[in-house]
Amino acid sequence: MKIYSFSPFGYEGALVTVEVDLRRGIPAIDLVGLADGAVKEARERMQAAIRNSGFPFPPERVLISLSPADLKKEGAGFDLPIALGVLGASAELSNTANFLPDPILVMGELELSGKVRAVKGVHAAVATAASCGIMQCIVPASNADEAMEVPGVRVYGADTLENAFRALSDPAFFMNRNIGRGAKDIPAGCEEKDGVFFAQMQEGYEYAEILGQRELIRALQIAAAGGHNLLAVGAPGCGKTMAIQKFPAINPVLTMEEAQSVTRIWSLAGLIKPNNPLIRIPPFRIPHQTASVEGMCGGGVNCRPGEISLAHNGVLFLDEAAEFRSSVLQMLRVPLESESITLSRAGRSTTYPARFQLLMATNPCPCGNYGYKTKICLCSGKSIDQYWKKFSAPLLDRIDLRVFVENQSETQEEIEQRKDLLTTEEIREGIARAVLAQRKRQGTKNARLSPQEILDYCVMEKDVRDVLDKAISRYGFSPRAISSCIKVARTIADISGCEKIESPHLAEAVDFHKLCVNMRPEL
Repeated sequence: MKIYSFSPFGYEGALVTVEVDLRRGIPAIDLVGLADGAVKEARERMQAAIRNSGFPFPPERVLISLSPADLKKEGAGFDLPIALGVLGASAELSNTANFLPDPILVMGELELSGKVRAVKGVHAAVATAASCGIMQCIVPASNADEAMEVPGVRVYGADTLENAFRALSDPAFFMNRNIGRGAKDIPAGCEEKDGVFFAQMQEGYEYAEILGQRELIRALQIAAAGGHNLLAVGAPGCGKTMAIQKFPAINPVLTMEEAQSVTRIWSLAGLIKPNNPLIRIPPFRIPHQTASVEGMCGGGVNCRPGEISLAHNGVLFLDEAAEFRSSVLQMLRVPLESESITLSRAGRSTTYPARFQLLMATNPCPCGNYGYKTKICLCSGKSIDQYWKKFSAPLLDRIDLRVFVENQSETQEEIEQRKDLLTTEEIREGIARAVLAQRKRQGTKNARLSPQEILDYCVMEKDVRDVLDKAISRYGFSPRAISSCIKVARTIADISGCEKIESPHLAEAVDFHKLCVNMRPEL
């Protein structure tokens, strides 16, 4: 019998071998293997749990070894494997059990009564074990659904130490347990639109309720269809935040491959819900303006994931973006480019995936009235410069879509006469069309096209190229900005169902990218 457990650290973590030896000497429990305080306390918890579960605690001297010895062991998930190791060693001496011949992963925290409590990182632990050929595990009953999302692994959810030992010592009993089902092709609780799945429509996510912001809604449709970053600039109360907060309703659900990496990160962070073990809905993270660099990129003793990793394969929304610290905003530049972030702590390092879509909303100036003809801006030129210096040109150059949101108001009669309001269902139709085209053509979203893929999939005729050349001459676009316009134009063409990029598609893409050349909407 060989018992493994899991020590979470960063995104990868490590498997830990739990060994128990009973020897002559004064009864005591020795624990070796660079254990932290929580693991050391497992000696008292597991001893009380064994006795309160009706098992005799061995009278010999107990040596517990957690290897590799140079890896620091942290967390309360070692309680159950240590207890099973002690019971197993005692039973083997008396030849009273026939243990499972194959190695097994065990995780769980013990109460003094012998009940098993849930722990963090079960999905990550089971996935790591499966990659090493360990295809059976005993986890807390409340974590069983989470573990079963890893395909092919035989899972037993134990609610008590007694049941866990029964599963370990009775191969026939264990073999009747469920096998990991993996992700389903059709996500539960989702709606299909032309072969693409979206989150089930809920109250408060209808875009037809937003009046007078057709340009912003169009930009959000393009962003959802191609995975593009977006910046909305507008006065307070114009509706930019409300429109962006409805974005989850038009963002397609994750594929099975995408969901596995997102679920692993959320499992390590302890955010998995029992009724939603596999994260199929794209994350939508809204950090507060007081967030630190460590809170955004991750850190701490165990290198916990930060907001940008929790937003992996989803959206990071920075509301009132100019109120964030300049260091926080500038830190986003590298993850946006590399789609990952490496953290180093105490001689160890880990790399989290961070493929997130950045949406930002901000005022045009500290008072919010700059650029409006009907309002007076009370800010000095210097204060406006300092306000926008927080973003910096390199960060803004990575934003594909920029929208100046007008503060418009309509009478009830004008609202009733309007017939061009886009509903969420209509927006989804164009997004589904674009997503299917991208999956068929290159398999990734247009925002992540490489330079070679842009040459292959974004072929433009001479008249279309002329539109881009004029924009380059007028606005002085950088090479990155040129690529951004081409990728956005490719997405607009996909929404329209066109195989080639046409002049109106590129012209619209240029209009969405030119805002920060000058913040005034008429330019």
